[in-house]
Amino acid sequence: MGTLRGASSSGRASDSSGGPAAFVVDARGLVSAWSPAAEHLLGFETAEIVGRPVAELWPVIPWDAPQQLSSAAVPGPNAVLTHRQGHPVPVTLAAYPVTSVVPGSEGTVVLVTAVSLPTAVQDWLCHRERIAAGVLRSRLEPADVPDQSATWVTRSYVPARGGTSVNGSWADVIPVSGARVALVVSDVPASGMQATVCIGLIGASVRALAELDLAPEEVLARLDDIVSRFAVCQGSKWSLSAVERLVGATYLYAVYDPITRRCVMASAGHPPPAIADPDGSVHVPELPCNRPLGMGEPVFESLDLELAEGSTLLFYTGALARACGTDDAVAGLLSRALRQSGSSVKDAWRVTVDTLTPLLAAEDDLALLVVRTRALSADRVVTWKLPADPAAVAGIRSLVLRQLDQWGLGSLDFTTELIASELVTNAVRYGREPIQLRLIYDRILICEVSDGSSTSPHIRRASATDEGGRGLFLVADCAQRWGVRYTDQGKTIWAEQELPADAAPERP
Repeated sequence: MGTLRGASSSGRASDSSGGPAAFVVDARGLVSAWSPAAEHLLGFETAEIVGRPVAELWPVIPWDAPQQLSSAAVPGPNAVLTHRQGHPVPVTLAAYPVTSVVPGSEGTVVLVTAVSLPTAVQDWLCHRERIAAGVLRSRLEPADVPDQSATWVTRSYVPARGGTSVNGSWADVIPVSGARVALVVSDVPASGMQATVCIGLIGASVRALAELDLAPEEVLARLDDIVSRFAVCQGSKWSLSAVERLVGATYLYAVYDPITRRCVMASAGHPPPAIADPDGSVHVPELPCNRPLGMGEPVFESLDLELAEGSTLLFYTGALARACGTDDAVAGLLSRALRQSGSSVKDAWRVTVDTLTPLLAAEDDLALLVVRTRALSADRVVTWKLPADPAAVAGIRSLVLRQLDQWGLGSLDFTTELIASELVTNAVRYGREPIQLRLIYDRILICEVSDGSSTSPHIRRASATDEGGRGLFLVADCAQRWGVRYTDQGKTIWAEQELPADAAPERP
């Protein structure tokens, strides 16, 4: 075993960052690991204590019979150990046998405390929980920003200073249909394993809702209902005590469209982003005031903004708002970061983090998204308005093939023609005007058909004798992904195809 990690900065045998004073005795009775808190209490450094027989150092410790010491449920004995300098140190002992997959490396963890044993055990368990929460949190963090062309994004998480706890700040980037991207920041009023559990629950819920292509205000309404249901289930035999911490969580959900350059955002008690225009002017928009999640908000309202290409948005969690104090101070922070960083989003993020870190309270963590908007060029999008006439389907095939030839995507002729004709046929047959077909040439090829009906399409497997019913099945078979999103004007059915390796557009 290696050295037990931790540190002690006071006369206590444990502290909030390094755990209690503890060491490990192996099966031979030798000290195999030694914590810094034990070094502080008893004076021995790791290098001079590891490998020495514990019976030689402190005969009062029955290393070969740890059951003679305490367990977590039974108060351990008081004992007097000898400090390195020779003076006695009254302590309370507790022992916990440990096993290992490596033969011969079994041993006993001994807690040595100058305070009450229950306090030492609690500190030790809290230390282990902090480690587990940190590991789980790191597994939840996506390794990279997902591949999308709507924005340049730098995402970061700044833990509480000293790494003493894991808190509930979170940021995410979720690609959605139509070349758009969802930008998410949230703040859960919890810490430790509770915060990590809440982040996992709320993160999975939001990703599932994002797949449904709901509007931001609808996402928050559904999320609020989920949190309220978690709260109602408290006390049932299957509920987790941590989920009650979701009540009062703040959330901001924004969707940016690089074709229209519109950004729609809704907030559940979360501060709005700071927005810098390409000319350098910075402002903080006034978001509709909605209550945090689980607080009984009946309606969530959204804000619809048109952003210039190259706008920079700073999304953040509550720690930044507390450090800056006012919206003007947040805007000033983004303005200074952009002046010092030039055109680089990553440099702007770095300046922001370096400026903020000393200002944060010791217990505060921070999640940040620094976003630079892009606009999809007009030659990458083509739209046709269609009459509700079955005869229009034949003409659409030739238009689609001609456009694919202009884009150099001839290898996708067959599948795209089939997808477009099937979706247009369904819109003509079952939908209503206005009907339109849109092709988007991005990192993928997107085919969208919109109509004025809100009826929900259903895929099914047609039998051999059916004369129809195969349209969506064929679309799903040809496309990499497909789905439907609803708007105030009706619905849009979309299908995505991967591009050939030699046809992907250049990425700046």
